[in-house]
Amino acid sequence: MYVQQSFERPQLPLFDAFLGRTPNEPLVAADDIPRREDDQAFSELALRGAAGHCLHLLAPILRELSQNQDARWLTLVAPPASLTQSWLRDAGLNRERILLLHPRQGQNAVELAEEALKLGRSHTVISWLHPVESSTRQRLAQAANTGGAQSLNISLG
Repeated sequence: MYVQQSFERPQLPLFDAFLGRTPNEPLVAADDIPRREDDQAFSELALRGAAGHCLHLLAPILRELSQNQDARWLTLVAPPASLTQSWLRDAGLNRERILLLHPRQGQNAVELAEEALKLGRSHTVISWLHPVESSTRQRLAQAANTGGAQSLNISLG
């Protein structure tokens, strides 16, 4: 399923002449982009390649989130086995602000992420789900809105 995303970056002036538009004119009118309330609460990041390279790319994102000024947790739900305590330390993450959750028997990662989001004790809940169905996206976004949190799904390939 293809999801249209808006990347609000300024267009390089070099291309404006080729596109026949003025520098501040958007490529697509904002009214033409379908938006849902949940768009701000759920994000996805897909990383493909060698596991070591993917973790290297992921480290600064997690570091930034772990150092968030929000007093709530950065919660990692069912992270891959390669995200060990030593990797978190070596990547420079603030481990005092990170909560690692693993599903118990009879519980799946989606339910656990949804619960963590609804509670509102985390500023961001990161899940590692692949693939993510549209209904799952909506559930996680709704739970994030309920808890005043952000849901980030990371797909490692």
